[in-house]
Amino acid sequence: MKRLVVTADDFGLSLQINEAVEQAHRDGILTAASLMVSAPAADDAVARARRLPSLRIGLHLVMVEAWPTLPPERIPDLVTPDGLIRSDMERLGLDLALKASVRRQLSAEIEAQFQAFRAIGLPLDHVNAHKHFHVHPIIAGLVLAAGRRHGMRAIRVPRETRAVLRAAEPGANPKPALDTAPWAALLAVRARHAGLLIPDRTLGLAWSGAMTPARVQGLLAHLPDGLTELYTHPATGSGFPGEAPGYAYVAERDALVAPESLAAAARFVRGGFSDFLA
Repeated sequence: MKRLVVTADDFGLSLQINEAVEQAHRDGILTAASLMVSAPAADDAVARARRLPSLRIGLHLVMVEAWPTLPPERIPDLVTPDGLIRSDMERLGLDLALKASVRRQLSAEIEAQFQAFRAIGLPLDHVNAHKHFHVHPIIAGLVLAAGRRHGMRAIRVPRETRAVLRAAEPGANPKPALDTAPWAALLAVRARHAGLLIPDRTLGLAWSGAMTPARVQGLLAHLPDGLTELYTHPATGSGFPGEAPGYAYVAERDALVAPESLAAAARFVRGGFSDFLA
C-alpha cells in the first residue's frame, strides 16, 4: 500500500507560511505541519491549527538558528548576543560532545519545547527538527528521552531514495545527503527500538526549498509502496525574518494546491503520522 504524509515545516515562523499552510490543507494535498513553538507567528499558527482539526500538527524542534523557548540566560552556551540559537551547527555539535554544560542546556531547551507544545493542547502527531539536527547522535538521544516523557509516537528520519528523484525528474543528478546518511540510519534503528513510527523514506531533502509543482507531481507519479513523507516549505510570500535564502516558498505552496497534484495524490492513502499508527 502507498501511504503518504505531506508535511509543511516551519509552521509559525511567519504569517506568510501560516497562510500557505492553511491554504494548502484546505485546498490542496497538505496533511500535516511541523510547529516552531517559539517562532514569531506561533500563536497565529496555533489558532489556525485549531480551526483545521484534520490538519495533523507536530513539533518542529529548534536547536539551531532560530528562537529558543527558554530565556537566553538559562542557555548561555546555546545563544548568540541577539538571543537567537547559534547557527554554527558543526561547532555546536562538537561542543555537545565535549561539554556537559552544553548537553544540559540543550536537554533543558528540548524539554521546554515539548512542554510548550503540550501546553497548546493539540495532539502531537510527529516530531522533527529544524535542519534535521536531531540526526546528531547526542541530540537524538535527548529527543528520544524527552519524547518518551511527552507521548511522541512518530519521528522523521531524513533518508531519501535517489531513484525516486531521478524518475521524477529524468536527467537529474540530485546530491545525496552523504553527510547525514550514517546518522539517519542510526536514528532509524534507535527510533524503531523505541517503538516509534518512522517513514520508509522522506522526500524533500535534495530539493529542499525547490519543491516546484513539476517536481512534486513527478514524485507523486513515482511514489513507491510503503509510508512516504513528502515535506515542503510553502509560503504566500517572502521577506520575513528567518527565511532561508533562495527558497522558492511560493512555488512550493503552488505545488501543494495545483489541480495536477490533487489528482496525483488522490491515488494514495493520505494523512498525518498518527493516522498510520497500528
